[in-house]
Amino acid sequence: MKNVLVLTGAGQIGLAIVRRIGSGMKIVVSDKNAANAASAALLLNNAGFDAVGQRCDISSKESVDELIKFSKNLGPITAFVNAAGVSPSQASIEIILKVDLYGTAMLMEEIGKVIEPNGVGVTISSQSGHRMPALGEEKDRLLATTPVEELLSLDVLQPENISNTLHANQLAKRCNVKRVMAEAVKWGTKKARINSISPGIIVTPLAIDEFNGPRGTFYKDMFAKCPAGRPGTADEVADLAQLIMDPRSSFITGSDFLIDGGATASYFYGPLQPEV
Repeated sequence: MKNVLVLTGAGQIGLAIVRRIGSGMKIVVSDKNAANAASAALLLNNAGFDAVGQRCDISSKESVDELIKFSKNLGPITAFVNAAGVSPSQASIEIILKVDLYGTAMLMEEIGKVIEPNGVGVTISSQSGHRMPALGEEKDRLLATTPVEELLSLDVLQPENISNTLHANQLAKRCNVKRVMAEAVKWGTKKARINSISPGIIVTPLAIDEFNGPRGTFYKDMFAKCPAGRPGTADEVADLAQLIMDPRSSFITGSDFLIDGGATASYFYGPLQPEV
C-alpha cells in the first residue's frame, strides 16, 4: 500500500506541486468540479503518476470528511497540498470567506487529525494578506485559535466590517497564515509539519480572470512595477513547495513564504506605494 498525497484544488499550482513530490505515491486529486478532478488525475496518470480523482468542496465539512475517508482507504496520508480557492473577481464576500477562510481552516484541522507521523502539508495563501494593515494581537489570536465552526461569527468578519471582495480576500489570507501557525503546534505532536505559501501574480486561469476583471489594470501594473518586472509561474511556486516539504526542511513549520517577485516590497517601499 502506497503513501497517499491529498491535493485539494486541481489547478496549475497544485498540479505543479504534486508533480514535484508525488512520485511513488498514491495521489488523490480533488476539486469542487468532479470533471476537473478526473481530467487532472488522467493528466498525471498519463505522465507516469498514480492518481485518482475525487470531488470535494472544501467549504463543506461533510465533503471534506468524505475526501479523507476515501483517501485513508487507499493508504496512510503522509502529504497534503491545498491549492483550492476563489479570487476577488470570481466570488462574493460570503463565498470568499466560506471557501478561502473557513474552508481552509477546517481542511487543515481535519487533515491534521489523520496526517501520519512525519507527514507534511502546505496550503496556498496569497500576497494579499501581506498588504492589509496589522489587525492587532487580539484579532490575530482570534483568527488563529477560534474553533472552526465559530470563525465566521467573529466581529471582524461581519459584512458591515468588510468593504469589498478584495478586503474579504485579504482577511481570508491573513487568517490562513495565522491558522497555519496554530495548526503547526497541533501537527507537531505527531512530528508532522504544515506551512503556507503566499504567491503574488502567478499566471494561471484564475489570474487571467483577474487580469480581465475590474482590477485588471491594477494587477498588470503590479507585476510591471515589481522588482522582477513580470508575473510568476506555477512551477516557481512548486519549486518552493518542494523545498519546504522536503525532509531536509524538517525545522520549518508554522511559517509563511512570500513569493511575489518583490511586489509587496514595492507596495511598501517602491513605485507601487499607494498615494497618500
